[in-house]
Amino acid sequence: METNTVNETNALLDGVRVIDLTRILAGPTCTMILGDLGADVIKIEAPGQGDDTRQWGPPFAQGGESAYFLCTNRNKRSLTLNLKSERGLEILRGLIGQGDILVENFRPGTLERMGLDDEALQRLRPGLIYCTVTGYGYSGPYRERPGYDFIVQALGGFMSVTGPVDGEPMRAGVAIADLAAGLFACNAVLAALFARQRTGAGQRIDISLLDSQLAMMSYVASNYLISGQPPRRYGNAHPNIVPYQAFRARDGHLAFAAGNDPQWARFCRAVGHAEWAEDERFATNPRRNENRQALVALLDELFAERDLEQWLALCEEIGIPAAPVNTMDRVFADPQVQARGMRLEVSHPTAGALPMVASPLNIPNAPATVRRPPPLLGQHTDEVLRELLGYDDATIARLREEGVV
Repeated sequence: METNTVNETNALLDGVRVIDLTRILAGPTCTMILGDLGADVIKIEAPGQGDDTRQWGPPFAQGGESAYFLCTNRNKRSLTLNLKSERGLEILRGLIGQGDILVENFRPGTLERMGLDDEALQRLRPGLIYCTVTGYGYSGPYRERPGYDFIVQALGGFMSVTGPVDGEPMRAGVAIADLAAGLFACNAVLAALFARQRTGAGQRIDISLLDSQLAMMSYVASNYLISGQPPRRYGNAHPNIVPYQAFRARDGHLAFAAGNDPQWARFCRAVGHAEWAEDERFATNPRRNENRQALVALLDELFAERDLEQWLALCEEIGIPAAPVNTMDRVFADPQVQARGMRLEVSHPTAGALPMVASPLNIPNAPATVRRPPPLLGQHTDEVLRELLGYDDATIARLREEGVV
């Protein structure tokens, strides 16, 4: 088990400052990754309320912080700011002037109505990288609609191909549209930051959940564009590769992937059914796909004959990709997950030793680190106002009395 580290010497984004006006999941995912890579992320939240996800529970950690908020807000400093007040907007303008990147996920036009359109932002901070993450983007007939992951999974086709073959369409078990948008936003921001080093110019980035969801459809969307046939649900099976799905062993479920013809033939020989690999119905992947139903029926009977561990041992021995369908307790007990250090603990001011999923960005010479635990609401308000804007204690006290921070 790893604990958090505070060494910033080799952080790739050391010296980069992010002004974070995001909440929920998509935007905070983007800014957390930037923070993991070393950026100074200033998370601006409404006084007394904060990010909506602070209330999204149970479960809550000791001290009342929701697990949902904690999962995507590490490496950030929280500053509370009333953006409905003129003084709050004045402070925001000052913070933007000290930033390199601004990320927000308000509805389109919100900052513009505050007098902060892209031109105004560039005047405040020449070279600013300004990224918006919205449900549908800044163009098109849906631009004013609120963005919800579940709605976008439906609209973007994801649910139509997810779920049992003869059952209802299903959303993913996690907010895949939000997470994809956060990842795409981070990619775009990093590319813009790299370009700014060469040109000095900032960028305006427009990321939408719907665009991101559609991009995540990948080969499924390509299958439709090439064939003209809307794809159907395959349950846990793959539309293009057979056998590539979950099977029920005697005591549990097995994910099994014979990804090519040699793997398939090797498996058939190992289980005493070399004739399956020679059967013209099953000899090649296109033929197996055509005869999917007949083949899967044979495999259903076969896999039911042995325990899960027996199948896993056999597949490991002959080099066929396979895995148990793990619950989260088994995931974190898995030796590979442990070897990769994907569970860490962070010292949190109210939760104590806070377990978290580590960053998957494995960069040995400049590792992603957790320098700060997820912040308490407004925890760094005084610190940031002093450091970035030079406010003294008396000024900060007046701002708090006036409800500005």
